[in-house]
Amino acid sequence: MRAVFFGTPALAVPALLALSEVAEIAGVVCQPDRPAGRGLSDRAPAVKVAALALDVPLYQPEKVRNGELEAWLHERRADVALVLAYGRILPRGVLVAPRLGSINLHASLLPKYRGAAPIQWAIIQGERETGISLMQMNEGLDTGPVFTRHRLAIAADETFGAVAERLAALAAEVVRADLPRVARGELRAEAQNDDEASFAPLLERAHGKIDWSRPAPAIHDLVRGLSPRPSAHTSIQGKQLRVLETRRLRAAPPLRPGEVRVERPRVVIGTGEGALELVRAQLEGKRELSALELVNGRALADGALLGG
Repeated sequence: MRAVFFGTPALAVPALLALSEVAEIAGVVCQPDRPAGRGLSDRAPAVKVAALALDVPLYQPEKVRNGELEAWLHERRADVALVLAYGRILPRGVLVAPRLGSINLHASLLPKYRGAAPIQWAIIQGERETGISLMQMNEGLDTGPVFTRHRLAIAADETFGAVAERLAALAAEVVRADLPRVARGELRAEAQNDDEASFAPLLERAHGKIDWSRPAPAIHDLVRGLSPRPSAHTSIQGKQLRVLETRRLRAAPPLRPGEVRVERPRVVIGTGEGALELVRAQLEGKRELSALELVNGRALADGALLGG
């Protein structure tokens, strides 16, 4: 089996390595190097680093709809393209260029959470499980028929970062177990039930703003669904405060939404229903600190009100 791999972030690397075990990799496609870090120097995507280590042909197109990517794929003479977190919508000509078309490792239990940020939205919505769906790609947004679904439980306090790491490992297992069976025609894809579909749109800054009038569990899910990045955020005395970690409380003091109560060694924040312990946060222009360090540094004080 000759395969081309599409992916960009670290989440996709285990699947690429697994693909190298079950197929001849005819090429890897990832997004171009982008400025990153304090110096904003160009940084190679994690998949590029892995592809160079595997010594396979690499392509980083700036555009995917000008015909050049399609032509490159035809030159590869691949049986299949495997896609995981590439980050761009591929046109039909690209999808059908390999002999068996393009197959996606989508990080949800389709048809739930179609779209760009399925892991984050599953956590934000308080889901207790997610998974990897192996699907045949078409021109729709994650609407193609599904070969297999593999489930993964989400722990009550688990963050996006932790779940993504475990899903990356699961995706690699799916590549080893299921992709060769697809190539041999042993697995048949079944159409999704569109009536059960839900969506996971690209995250925008407004999605991370904490509304302290919401119940404590909903705010906790928002914080962990956006941790470690892009992170939930609020404000204190006109400055942004990135909320990186919270902890649920069994018993909560009566507080106004957003009100800070210092109960050493913990710092408690009131919500519309219950309260949360603030564990870690980062004040605008400062480094990440524990909540108690923020109190000791006078960035937070008893009785202060978050969110204005």
